[in-house]
Amino acid sequence: MFRRTSVVLLCLLSMSCSRKTAQQGAVWEPHQNASDSLEFEITPTSLPNQWLARYASKGKTAKFRIELGPTKDSGDTSQPFSFGKGKFLREPGSDPTIFLADLATVLQAKVVATKVQPVDTLNFGYTVLARGQARSANDSFSNSPAGNWTATKIFLGDDEGEVFFNFSLSERKAEFSIKDADYGDYVISELAKVF
Repeated sequence: MFRRTSVVLLCLLSMSCSRKTAQQGAVWEPHQNASDSLEFEITPTSLPNQWLARYASKGKTAKFRIELGPTKDSGDTSQPFSFGKGKFLREPGSDPTIFLADLATVLQAKVVATKVQPVDTLNFGYTVLARGQARSANDSFSNSPAGNWTATKIFLGDDEGEVFFNFSLSERKAEFSIKDADYGDYVISELAKVF
């Protein structure tokens, strides 16, 4: 319990330190340029809050499903985040080799996992950092003007790896974005299990 509380407090502190001033209108900035994120398309499935993700490059197509469960507010009005649980699901016919290599570059991973024990489902925790965000020219997010992006952070394993996951349902786009280069190898090795 102490470890989980400490992780949540550190998360809230790190997010508050990365906020821009209110006069600039930005709520959250996960990266400074497009090389720090990897975009892919998402389409809704027949299940609520579940999307099929697809990344096609160099003749290879990675496919997986993303499911986000309901969230619970933090209860702290000064840091209005909400928390939930989600999962990645394996999709038949996926070839993730290019996707994982491109994502490893974005996350600054030193090793791309090639031999992992595959799983059908990979559970994670997540935090909603901001909703109604607009994409600016420098790839940061802003709530002024309002937009259609939701910014989240995913926690993999026993909070051993973190990655930003941002999405726009109306644009049918999502992205993984680097949280910290120290998490790169772990995040790639975990995602390789299900992708």
